[in-house]
Amino acid sequence: MRAMSKGVLGAVLAALVVVGAGTAAGAVGDGAGDPAGGPAGAVSGGVAAGAEADLAHHGHVSLWDGRVGVWLVTENHGPSDVADATVRLAFSTPMEGGQELPPGCLWSSARVVSCRTGALPDGGAAGELALDLRALGRPQELTVDVSTAWRAGGVDRNSFNDRHRVLVLATGDPYVF
Repeated sequence: MRAMSKGVLGAVLAALVVVGAGTAAGAVGDGAGDPAGGPAGAVSGGVAAGAEADLAHHGHVSLWDGRVGVWLVTENHGPSDVADATVRLAFSTPMEGGQELPPGCLWSSARVVSCRTGALPDGGAAGELALDLRALGRPQELTVDVSTAWRAGGVDRNSFNDRHRVLVLATGDPYVF
C-alpha cells in the first residue's frame, strides 16, 4: 500500500511540475491585462492571475564523504497567497539511485529533485525541507541550483531570491543561500 501511495504521489507531483513548466513557458502575455496572457484578475490555481507573490528560498547545503545535506525553507513575501509551488534542486553531480525522499518530493532525474511546498499564505513559510543524499562517488565539490519550478498562478517580479547557485566544497561546512 505504501509503495502504491508513493507511486501515486510521484505521478501527481510529476504532473504538477510538467503542467507548471508548461504554464511558465507559455506565459508570454499579450500586453493587455495579465502577464500570463489571460484577462486581469482571472483565477489560476487559487491565485488571481497577475497577482504578485514573491517566493524566496533560503537554507544551506553541506557536502562530506560523498553525502549531501540540504536544508531549505520557502517563504512567500506576498502580497498574494500562493496555493502551491514546486522547488527544484539541481545538482552538478549525479546522486546514487534508490534513495528515498521526503513526502512531497520526487526524483526528476539522477541530478534533479523536485519538491512540493504546499500552500504559502502572504507572509507565510513552508516547513523546513531536509534532504540527506548520497552522491555518486566522493566529489570534492559540487554545485546546487535552487529555483522555483512552478507556482500556482501569480507573478514573481523579484525572482532573485528564489534562484540560487551554491558552490559546495567537501568540508562538511554549511554553505548558506
